[in-house]
Amino acid sequence: MKPKPIQKAIDAVGGVSQLAKLCDVSYEAVRKWVSLDRLPAERVLEVERFTGISRQELRPDIYPREVA
Repeated sequence: MKPKPIQKAIDAVGGVSQLAKLCDVSYEAVRKWVSLDRLPAERVLEVERFTGISRQELRPDIYPREVA
């Protein structure tokens, strides 16, 4: 099974604590993102910058992939 985007982001930076530190939020806030399986819209671009995971993958409901 393919990992969820939020888990990929956490893994990319080395854990929940590290993502929380990079985003200047609490550990609990990141755990909430995981439990809701949704990254807050206001954090998408920042997480994309830190992890290299595209905004389209992190929140396809906000950033749909362009159709060629």
